[in-house]
Amino acid sequence: MPFLKLNTNTPIDDEKSSSLLAEMSQLMAKETGKSERYVMVELVSGKPMLFGGSDKPLAYLECKSIGLSCAQARSLSASLSRLLEKELAIPPDRVYIEFSNCPAELWGWNGSTFG
Repeated sequence: MPFLKLNTNTPIDDEKSSSLLAEMSQLMAKETGKSERYVMVELVSGKPMLFGGSDKPLAYLECKSIGLSCAQARSLSASLSRLLEKELAIPPDRVYIEFSNCPAELWGWNGSTFG
């Protein structure tokens, strides 16, 4: 159910992409309390992007999950920002994160929905 998409202008090689995807998947499972079996993560790197008129390293993330609470969003914001700063040297003030709490009946999987 949890989905996380990272868009960044920072180029990331294949080896780093694999390890970063694994870290993001584990983080999403832990922070949402959902099985990693249902977590999906996507990484798009090296995109032409500007933030505040600058092309310095930046990230835009989409984070969606059934039952995502405001407290979880706050915690995820801190955890994801730390991860991006540590792994990609992207400062937290160059990161935007869009959080969405999706109703179970509007999240499809395995030919049906969760609701």
